[in-house]
Amino acid sequence: MGGLAQLCRESGWQVSGSDQHVYPPMSDQLARAGIVLHEGYDPAVLDDSLDLVVIGNAMSRGNPVVEEVLNRKLPFSSGPELLGRLTASRTVLAVAGTHGKTTTSSLLAWILEANGLSPGFLIGGVPTNFGISARLGSGDVFVVEADEYDTAFFDKRSKFVHYHPDVFGLNNLEFDHADIFSDLGAIETQFHHAIRRVPSNGFVVARQGIDSIDRVIARGVWSHLIRVGREGSIQFQAHNHTLTDSESLRSIDWSMRGQHNAENAELAVAMAHAVGVPIERAMDSLTNFAGVARRLNVLFEDPSLRVWDDFAHHPTAIAFTLAAVRAEAGERPITAVIELRSNTMKQGVHGQALAEATRDADRVIWVLPPNVGWDTQILLRADGSAQVSFDTQLLRDPLAETAVGELVFMSNGGFSGLQAAVVAKLASR
Repeated sequence: MGGLAQLCRESGWQVSGSDQHVYPPMSDQLARAGIVLHEGYDPAVLDDSLDLVVIGNAMSRGNPVVEEVLNRKLPFSSGPELLGRLTASRTVLAVAGTHGKTTTSSLLAWILEANGLSPGFLIGGVPTNFGISARLGSGDVFVVEADEYDTAFFDKRSKFVHYHPDVFGLNNLEFDHADIFSDLGAIETQFHHAIRRVPSNGFVVARQGIDSIDRVIARGVWSHLIRVGREGSIQFQAHNHTLTDSESLRSIDWSMRGQHNAENAELAVAMAHAVGVPIERAMDSLTNFAGVARRLNVLFEDPSLRVWDDFAHHPTAIAFTLAAVRAEAGERPITAVIELRSNTMKQGVHGQALAEATRDADRVIWVLPPNVGWDTQILLRADGSAQVSFDTQLLRDPLAETAVGELVFMSNGGFSGLQAAVVAKLASR
């Protein structure tokens, strides 16, 4: 919603919004764009001059602003529906998947930018090369991070159904969002709904060798189909900061870490190729890719400790992140501090998988909200090297005083500012 607000502002509209607990980097971007942010949900912000109210999918019936909009019959829309209108005349490249969407979208936007296409984009993070999460761009192409979560309280279809993609990228597909999907099959159906909307002269770019993706593809594709990954048309291998094309054996140096980011690059390069960027030039562009905020960023480093910040919250993403840190760390001990913040994680749906995902960490601290309704003992280890905490504020001093080697924070939220507090204490010691 913050990125969409910036697109509307760039289009010349006056924009304001209501939200709670907006934290950097998004709060800083909104302020720089001249967007007025109201803390909380006071219906008084709905003055008679409004042309449209855009309602985010986090809003539900009972919210004071939502009720006022309905009672006064004010014109309203969902965010995805509005984005679809804004990009109706553009060539839309939509990046979908359970994890890696933000990084892949950022990689794709940078490839297009580096090759002169001046893309617009709406991304759920901040690509360092651009310093913003959204812009209109002056070219024909538009990159969108295509989320499968539902659209709004009044529209329970997945968001990406509204994006009319010309190039639809499907990077991975696992069970998530247990609050709205009953099982993996229900998610697969939504992904196929998106494929059904790709025109016959468009492209579906899908990872090879994943059963769930293969099932979606088997339901029918009416567009050009490109497969990437194992036995696909593009396959990359990562080793430290080197990325190698398995077909040509051509290598580049880049800033990213881990095989999961090599897979993200496969999809981004293939999607860029679908709109005319040669594969070699797309790959070359990655040498100047500067990363994404909160995607395995180093916050602090001294001889005894390195502190990382990452967005990972799904078990697979957590495992990928820790594997990448382990490759960098060698034998240095790794402490993982993981906040279970999403609805799926808080419900304990992936309990056992979460525990298994941390095998590369020597010590794990799980941070949960109080009064969760499941047995968190499943997250503990027999040797006592894992613990559960319900208060982030109690972790700052012990972490700053005792952590050595690698300290990795993982959360899809703000972590109540824990990372910054630990780093500030470390810097002052």
